[in-house]
Amino acid sequence: MKKELIFEGNEKRVYATENPDQVIFHFKDVMVAYNNVKRARLTGKGVVTNKISAFLLGYLNDCGIPTHFIKRIDEREQLCRKIEIIPLEVVFHNRMAGTLAAKLGVEDGFKPSNTIVDLCYNNDELGDPLVNSDQAVALSLASYDELEVMFSIAKRAGKLLSELFHKAGIELVDAKIEFGRASDSGQIIISDEISPDTCRLWDEQTGERFDKDRFRLDLGDIIPAYNLVLERLESI
Repeated sequence: MKKELIFEGNEKRVYATENPDQVIFHFKDVMVAYNNVKRARLTGKGVVTNKISAFLLGYLNDCGIPTHFIKRIDEREQLCRKIEIIPLEVVFHNRMAGTLAAKLGVEDGFKPSNTIVDLCYNNDELGDPLVNSDQAVALSLASYDELEVMFSIAKRAGKLLSELFHKAGIELVDAKIEFGRASDSGQIIISDEISPDTCRLWDEQTGERFDKDRFRLDLGDIIPAYNLVLERLESI
């Protein structure tokens, strides 16, 4: 049963339930980029991101990767485990694209021989800066043991998601994964969402982008691209 609103972000609302260890995520028809500098309302966006994230988080659960996702309730909402947010993002890159490519002076889409894993401080006011493990511990964001668990989960999830998207003819270029401590156990689990909002997804044959870069770069057809990702995943 949905109860009071306990948090509202740019693209989602979080509601309490009668179970103190569970919450309801509501996905809104809002898209933001560049730390909320660019913002738009897109009809149907909440529906498709909810469905994609539910599909991907459910897949990770089935593969033994712990996430906050329990089940999808309806087109816009899903039931999730309540967590204490860890304000860090583990970002893995199978290619260098976007800000990373520009910062390192390589062509957008450059494919390195290794997978790059970054740790970012999830703080909009500071622009989500890169941090290392020592800095994260110094700021009391996580312990060394927790960081080790987060990196391990992110690497396993990245491999599984890359293989899944490959079956759909899509290359997982990069992905941002967030974590929290489950309120019922303290377990470190994947939280928030995994969707084209948090991943770069390129068609393996044409290189066409099916992710938030369509919004960032004014490429248009954002919702059709997201729906295509969902259709390909569901067809596997």
